[in-house]
Amino acid sequence: MARGDGQLSHDILPGEKGPQDACGVFGVWAPGEEVAKLAYYGLYALQHRGQESAGIATSDGRSILVYKDMGLVSQVFDERSLASLRGHLAVGHCRYSTTGGSTWENAQPTLGGHDSSTVALAHNGNLINSAELRDLVADRRADGFGGSRGELTRGNTTDTALVTALLSDDPDRSLEAAALEILPLLRGAFCFVFMDETTLYAARDPHGIRPLVLGRLERGWVVASETAALDIVGASMIREVEPGELIAIDEEGLRSQRFAPAEPKGCVFEYVYLARPDTTISGRGVHEARVEMGRALAREHPVEADLVMPTPESGTPAAIGYAQESGIPYGQGLVKNSYVGRTFIAPSQTIRQLGIRLKLNPLRDVIKGKRLVVVDDSIVRGNTQRALVRMLREAGAAEVHVRISSPPVRWPCFYGIDFATRAELIATGIGVDEVCTSIGADSLGYISEEGMVAATEQPRSALCTACFTGSYPVPLPDDSRLGKNLFETLPLDVDGVSLGVAGGAEDALTRP
Repeated sequence: MARGDGQLSHDILPGEKGPQDACGVFGVWAPGEEVAKLAYYGLYALQHRGQESAGIATSDGRSILVYKDMGLVSQVFDERSLASLRGHLAVGHCRYSTTGGSTWENAQPTLGGHDSSTVALAHNGNLINSAELRDLVADRRADGFGGSRGELTRGNTTDTALVTALLSDDPDRSLEAAALEILPLLRGAFCFVFMDETTLYAARDPHGIRPLVLGRLERGWVVASETAALDIVGASMIREVEPGELIAIDEEGLRSQRFAPAEPKGCVFEYVYLARPDTTISGRGVHEARVEMGRALAREHPVEADLVMPTPESGTPAAIGYAQESGIPYGQGLVKNSYVGRTFIAPSQTIRQLGIRLKLNPLRDVIKGKRLVVVDDSIVRGNTQRALVRMLREAGAAEVHVRISSPPVRWPCFYGIDFATRAELIATGIGVDEVCTSIGADSLGYISEEGMVAATEQPRSALCTACFTGSYPVPLPDDSRLGKNLFETLPLDVDGVSLGVAGGAEDALTRP
């Protein structure tokens, strides 16, 4: 998972994929402003949340134009494309796929609509009742609703396209009325920013699993996944979009309605890893939460050592906290190549074996003869930590003690993080000592769930910790109705048209 200037520690081995977040969303209503450029910079600040594709939709009050493609925000857009996106409101999206493959057809925002109105929608999260929603699309089509069915007939295999189709299949119903009818039917995690020709909307699931914030510009409003995106466009933070809330913004101002009662279950992994450190969630600064996790880790798992060092960059705040609490000096034992980022060049076997050196290289003079505490935010498969420990020993480390600022990840996420499968998670079925042996460390310590939760300063009841505990706040359907590629494998035929059959991914990457 990239952080804009490169990839994070879980992805430092070629082919080694760490926890991937679903997406970043951004919406702006600001007459007189260059809304496409505001959306561009907002997405740039949210790039860490998804690097597969990016898109922006704008409206001038009469029509909606969408520009989207595969790649990073800076690769998809240039001055010319942004200049073509005129208007006074916009929604933007950067994607990592959790339902539906990584193809051009699945890039967002998604479009839907009928003769009198169009909708463009961007989604962060993941719905767990997509199969049920797909059946609802078919039933409504059989009842005479559906119009063109939007992107579902053009190879889009995402839960987002299903929601877009349901919001826009009845020309006699306003988008706001449709949202109030459809949103209560959705299960799972969702943060939507969407719009028609005149109005910007934002909605957050009743559990508020993913973050979504509201900001104020001098001449308008902004909605974004993280406060860091408000900062970059000069918007002042007003408040979070409440769980179960639908916001509408137009020339009449801002109005809010509830479509469901709030039952907060914010994702704790946002504090551990996903969100930018300069973001604030529920009043708690993410950087300070991570530093406090490091302090708690030092109290829970002390060790005699000469140097505390992070795995760049995801382990840095927790390593600072560990050093503060333990009194062991903090230092950088690894140099990161900031320019190694997302690449489509597959590594050869030789390069794969050298792997970790491509992105991290040890400072031998700092490491040699030292007893090291190496701090990271999580262990998923363990391959990266194994390679890292080996590299540090080869550089002359006397001892390598690994400390992790989250508990063992033992369960997959169905709410917008694409972890490995349960069978691939190293902590599944074995204890801490066995994981320690597997990665080759002298000792291994994970923070306790209690220590992690306390660092967030949120009530335990208001957090989702399913990836650590297996306790899912939104009950899951049968396994056969879950999965990233659900609609690639189970297409739905309506009136002779297959809904949810992707086009060729090979040519998708080359389309304008």
